[in-house]
Amino acid sequence: MTQSTDKEAGIIQALAERLEKQRLPIALELKAKVDQGGLLNGADIAFLEEVFADARQLKPLLDAHPEWQDLAARMLGLYGEITAKALENEQAAQKGQ
Repeated sequence: MTQSTDKEAGIIQALAERLEKQRLPIALELKAKVDQGGLLNGADIAFLEEVFADARQLKPLLDAHPEWQDLAARMLGLYGEITAKALENEQAAQKGQ
């Protein structure tokens, strides 16, 4: 392995660990919250903004490692479902006022 490949492997390993231990559990909590009609708070929105910003930054790495693209797409799909349902909930709450 080259030094660049070793570095990318280390980055991917760190990202996979972060996904498993931080991002996925929070995403699943948010999904359950919005599926039950809940609204996102400021911390929830900040988390999603960070996720989408990170996704933009990681695109070159994902382009170089297509074996991770399916997982990335599935996670972005989950985040998309969360934001769509959260918007629906917010609009319903506004109508109820």
